Amino acid sequence: MTDEKSDGLAAYITVTAAYWAFMLCDGALRMLVLLHFHTLGFSPVQLAYLFVLYELAGIVTNLSAGWIAARFGLTSTLYAGLGLQVLALVALSALDPAWSVTASVAFVMAVQGASGVAKDLSKMSAKSAVKLLAPTEGGGLFRWVALLTGSKNAVKGLGFFVGAVMLGAIGFQGSLWIMAALLAVILLGVVLKMPIGLPQGRKDAEFREVFSDNANVNWLSAARVFLFGARDVWFVVGIPIYFYAVLSDGSEAGNRAAFFTIGMFMALWVILYGGVQAVAPRVLRATSRTQAEIVAAARHWVAALIAVPLVLAGLVAWAGAPAPLLTGALIVGLLIFGALFAVNSSLHSYLILAFTRDERVTMDVGFYYMANATGRLIGTVLSGLSYQLGGVAACLATAGVMLAFSWLAVRKLRG
Repeated sequence: MTDEKSDGLAAYITVTAAYWAFMLCDGALRMLVLLHFHTLGFSPVQLAYLFVLYELAGIVTNLSAGWIAARFGLTSTLYAGLGLQVLALVALSALDPAWSVTASVAFVMAVQGASGVAKDLSKMSAKSAVKLLAPTEGGGLFRWVALLTGSKNAVKGLGFFVGAVMLGAIGFQGSLWIMAALLAVILLGVVLKMPIGLPQGRKDAEFREVFSDNANVNWLSAARVFLFGARDVWFVVGIPIYFYAVLSDGSEAGNRAAFFTIGMFMALWVILYGGVQAVAPRVLRATSRTQAEIVAAARHWVAALIAVPLVLAGLVAWAGAPAPLLTGALIVGLLIFGALFAVNSSLHSYLILAFTRDERVTMDVGFYYMANATGRLIGTVLSGLSYQLGGVAACLATAGVMLAFSWLAVRKLRG
C-alpha cells in the first residue's frame, strides 16, 4: 500500500471512529430527553417542540457548514462538532427540575439547537471525507459510503438502547455527565492522532457556492426532505409514546420496563436500518450497474416503501384500540419499513456523492443534508401534531403521503 493510500485509509478510520462516538451519544441523548420529559408530563406536541430547534439548527448548519469546510478544512468542522456536543451535554445537565414547563422547554430547545449544530458539523465532515478518500475503482465509493452510513446508524441505534437503560439506572443528569466525559476523551484523541489526508480549505471559497445549479442535486435533495420527514413523523414522538402507553402501568418498575422495551425497539430498528445500509451495495449489485440503473432503482425502492405505512395506518384504524396482536403487527411492519427505508437512504447517500464534483463536495453535501434536516424538522413537528390529533394511525398515514412526494421528486433524476 502506498503512503498516500495508507494516509487516506488512516484518515477515513479516524473520521469514522469519531463519528461513531458522536452518534452513540446522539442516540442516547435523544432517548434521554424524550423519555425523561414524557415522565414529567409533557404532551406529545411539547415533546416535539424539544427537538424543533435541534432540526432547525441542522438546516442552517448544513447550509453554512459546506462553505466553512471548503474555507477552513474538514478537520476544523469535525473538531467543532465534537467540542460543541460536549458543551451541550454539560449545559443540559444544569437543567433544574424546579423550573416551570415554559422555562424548561425553552432551555432544552436552546441546548438541543446547539446539539443539532454539533451533529450536522460532524455528519457533513464525515460524509464529505468519504468522497475525497474512497477508491474510485470497483464501486469503492458506494461501498465506503454504505459502510460509514450503515455502521453509524447501527451505533446510533445502540445509543437509543444505552440512553433508555442509563435513564432508568443512573438518572438524567448522571447520564449526561458520563456522555460528556466520553466524548471529550474521543475529541482529545482525534485531535492528537488525526493523520493527513483531508483538505485544509481554500481561501477563495464563496458562500454563494453552496447553492447548486445541478438539477440532480436539487431534485435528490427534495426527495430527501420527504423521505426523512416520512420516517420522523412516526419515529420521533408517535411510536415511542404509543408504546409507552401500551407498556407502562404507571409504577416506577413499570416505567423502567417500558423504558427498556422502547429503547430496545428503537435500537433494534436503527441497528437493522444500519445493517441493511451496510450491505446495500451487494443487495443492489452496485459494482456492476451504471449510474442510470441506480437512479432507476431509487425510483422502484421508494415506490415499494409507500405501501408500508399506509397498510399499517389502515390496520391501526381497523383495530380501534391497542392490543398485543396490533402491537406485534406494528413492530413487524416498522421493521419492514426500516429495511426498505435503509435501501432508499443508501441509494440517496451514494447518488449525492456521485452527482457532485470533488471541488464542490462539501457544498453539495452540506446543501443535501440541509434538505435532510428540513425533512426531519417537518417530520418532528408533524409527529407531535399528528399523534395529538389522530394517534399513531395519523402519523403513519402522513408518512405514506410524504413518501409519495419523495417518489415524485426521484422521478425527476437523470442518470
